[in-house]
Amino acid sequence: GGIMINLFAIILAVLAAALRLTDHAPNIAAIGALALWSGSYLKSPYKYFLPVAVMLITDSIIGFYNPAVMAAVYGSYCLGAIIGSYTTKRTAANVALATISSSLGFFFITNFAVWAAGSMYAKNLAGLIQCFTMALPFFRNTFMSDLLFSTIFFGVTALALSKQKNFAYYFQ
Repeated sequence: GGIMINLFAIILAVLAAALRLTDHAPNIAAIGALALWSGSYLKSPYKYFLPVAVMLITDSIIGFYNPAVMAAVYGSYCLGAIIGSYTTKRTAANVALATISSSLGFFFITNFAVWAAGSMYAKNLAGLIQCFTMALPFFRNTFMSDLLFSTIFFGVTALALSKQKNFAYYFQ
């Protein structure tokens, strides 16, 4: 499966980058799913490199933003890769649990960074609560797209690997 996984890594990275560069609703992205998939299928340091590289390339086109928030976003995707690395039994339930964990991690880390590094919210508990409350509609999009793309990325990979084994059987 090594060559196929490497090919899939390239294809999924290109798809995730293309989605970031198209007009879409806020927080609809495949990078979270790419991070989970990378963590599950790729070795270090590639599992971290792939989602971060896609972000750097696409951010260089879209535009960079607050460095502290960027660091939180990139770090959150590395956390997704770490969570993915614990997803070695790639059942639907495990992928769903990993997706939920990764999406929640992304939500809390990045919105804490928006609150801490930005000027939109008061620097007190009320401001932090307001920041998280205002971010909930974005979380819905993050979670739904993470769930959709994780299902596709892990499902297509599992299907392709099972077909590869069946195909190889005929040539033994």
